[in-house]
Formats: sequence, structure tokens, C-alpha cells
Amino acid sequence: MSSFLYYLVAFAVALGILVVVHEFGHYLAARWTGVKVLRFSVGFGRPLWERRLGQDGTVWAIAAFPLGGYVKMLDEREGEVAPEELHRSFNRQPVQWRMLIVAAGPAANFVLAIVLYWGLFWYGSEEFKPVLGVPAIASPAAVAGLEDGDLVRQVGGEKVQTWQEMRWVLLQRGVDQDQIDLEVINLRNEISIRRLDVSAVRRSGWEGDALERLGFSMFRPRLPAVIGKVNPNSAADAAGLRPGDEILTIDDQEVSSWADVVSAVRQSPGKPLLLEVMRQGATTQIPVTPAVVDEEGRAIGRIGASVSNTGQARAQLMTTVSYGPLPALGKAVVETWDKSAFTLRMIGKMITGEVSWRNISGPVTIADYAGQSARLGVDYYLKFLALVSISLGVLNLLPIPILDGGHLLYYLVEIIKRGPVSERAMEIGQQIGLTLLLMLMAFAFYNDINRLFSG
Repeated sequence: MSSFLYYLVAFAVALGILVVVHEFGHYLAARWTGVKVLRFSVGFGRPLWERRLGQDGTVWAIAAFPLGGYVKMLDEREGEVAPEELHRSFNRQPVQWRMLIVAAGPAANFVLAIVLYWGLFWYGSEEFKPVLGVPAIASPAAVAGLEDGDLVRQVGGEKVQTWQEMRWVLLQRGVDQDQIDLEVINLRNEISIRRLDVSAVRRSGWEGDALERLGFSMFRPRLPAVIGKVNPNSAADAAGLRPGDEILTIDDQEVSSWADVVSAVRQSPGKPLLLEVMRQGATTQIPVTPAVVDEEGRAIGRIGASVSNTGQARAQLMTTVSYGPLPALGKAVVETWDKSAFTLRMIGKMITGEVSWRNISGPVTIADYAGQSARLGVDYYLKFLALVSISLGVLNLLPIPILDGGHLLYYLVEIIKRGPVSERAMEIGQQIGLTLLLMLMAFAFYNDINRLFSG
């Protein structure tokens, strides 16, 4: 499957799940309160498939434009309602039931995130340890005195076990603080506190990859350049390379570790390379031409050989994180709450100008993340799905007319003034909400296009 098609499928599956869960929340709440549901649609526009099911004859449909969906309920404002069904009309329900139905969509997204995180924390997943590579020259990480091989144990006083946890806590702390203390243990087993200055990244509005701008990179163990496995019918196999061969030079350039081999091969797609190899105490020269492989639209070289002694590297780089069923559920709830609250904080800081609007992602970037996470494995894809589900839930609760949060705002006003909001006020609100939403979408698309061309 081509990269484009793979990413498109990963995005479509994620979007389909999120839309179905969100709308199913509305549907279940409507059924529970006795409201008749006329149509359940995944997508907008012309239906590609539809079927009438259930005692109420609800039409279930998949439509042509997939970015969203809706649940259409019996409502006097949208058509004539038979007298015997007036009690099942949405607009005839008490305001608290209408609020429940509207809030159930975003709530379903939060529940989905909790369930996904719960399963992941309970089942356990193998993740990268927060072990740092060589910091970029003159970067905040280098100025702080961080070194190659440092294992980060605490960020701002909070313990971290994985690279993603470190990234998340750094972002949380860095949004409000200029300096963050990191507790690290180096390769000599010495524990120290390093003060990281994140003020420059804060002033830039946290635009781009924050860890990269801070000078962070993952640790790369210096494994000997010894071949552990040769794939059948690969370039290495055709050249005569064997397990146990130690690569000494490539095109007369000395090789000090397996990372040098990977770098030279990746940079030489289709270009012949001359390897000097140590085999059973004797040296020999072996020419090999790396195969041309497409990676994210860029041609790289690959010979089909892997390094020996990967167990040592895995032990240095990876850790398995898992919890019991109850602790996993508690952590899932906390994770969902923290990410929801942080999303709201970031939106607030975008409005005040403290965080760049370039951080907003559109469908192209989300599709890219979907594909990347799917390639990394099921657990990464489920984490991506949980995060986007949280974002969708928070976005829909914003008090913007046309979104669920806008409808909840109308109902809150109705409770306060003890009467429904006028049709004229709702009409104006819908126009304002639609304008804001279109502006947000346009900005997200602009960011997507800008990332495509600028990288």
C-alpha cells in the first residue's frame, strides 16, 4: 500500500470512529429521554449508503462529505409533527433533557478516550525511556549542562518514565514557567539537577517541535557495526554480506558504530558503496548498492541488514509501562482530564497571543499524524485516537453557536431568563458561529499547506 493511501485509510478509520462515537452519544441520550431519532448520518451531503432500521424507522446513513456527522431528531422547528408524537419532539423536552442530549456527544468522546487509555495502561506498552542524546550546540539543553546518555527522572518535581511523559510534563510546565528543573542520572550513575531555560520557546509561542528547539534528541547507543541478520533477496544478501561481518569502512571512511552504517546507506539510494569487512579474522572488500526506498516522499537507501546485539540497545532505550485494572482506570481518567484542561489552557493562550496560532492543525496534518502513529503500532495509533477524541470533545464544548457548546449556552440563557432564546437571536448566533468556524477551518488549512511547503 502506498504511503498516501495508507495515511488516508488511517485518517478515515480514525475520523469514522470519532464521528460515530460522538453522534452515538447524542443518539443514546435522545433515545433515553424518549426523543424520536429520524436520521443518524456519518458525513454530510449526498448519502452513499442508507438503511431504515428499528421500531422508529431511523435512517442510518453514510454520506459523501466525511468531515463530521449528525443526528436528526423529531423537532417542530424543522417540520410538521403529528399530534400523537408531539411528546417525542426535541423542542418539547424540558431544558435539562435537551442539555443532556447535546452534552452527550462530547461526553462520549471523553468516555472513548478514557476507555482507550484504560486499555493501554492496563495491557501495558513498550515505550522509549527519556534518555537524551547529544544536545544541539548552544541550545537550551546544552546550556543547562545536559549530556549524551542522561536519563531524565523528574521534570519540575514530577516523575517521568517515558519519553512521551517527559515531553508532556515539559510542555505543561513550560507554558507557564521560564525555567524548569530536570533531575537526571548520567551514564556514570551520577544524579544531578539541571535547570532548563524555556523562555525563548515560550516567546515564540511554542511554535513547531518544542523538544527539537530546546535541543533535545533521543539517545543513540553506540553499537558495534556488526551484522546480526541479512534479509533474503536483499541488497546485502545479493552482495554476499553475512551475519557476524564487522563493517570497518564505507568508501574508505572509517565506521565507528552501526549508526554510521545506517547514515551512509540511507544517504546513498541506488549508489554503489564499497564496504571493507572483517570476517573470521580476515578483511575483504564487498561492493553493495542500497535499494531505493520511498520514505515520506523522500528516496532513501536500504540494504536489508540489521545490527547484532539489539537486546542491549533495547534494554537501554525501552521500558514496559503497565498498571493493574483499577490504577489503570484512575490514570486514564486523570490523563483525559489533564489533556482536556491543557487543551482549554492552550486555546486561552492562543486568544491572548501567548501561544502561536500556527499550532492549530487541519485535516492534512491530522491525517499525517494518523498515518505516522499507525506505522509505529496499534498502541501509538490508539493514543493518537484518544488525544484527537479529547480535542474533539473540548472543541465541541466551546460556547460558539453551531457547536454543541453554543446550544448549551442558549439553554443556560433559557434557564436564567426562564424562557427560550428568540429565533432572531439564534439566527444571528448561528451566522456568527458559522463565520468563526469557517475562519478557524481556513486557518487550519493554511497551516497545513504552510507545513507541506516549509516542512
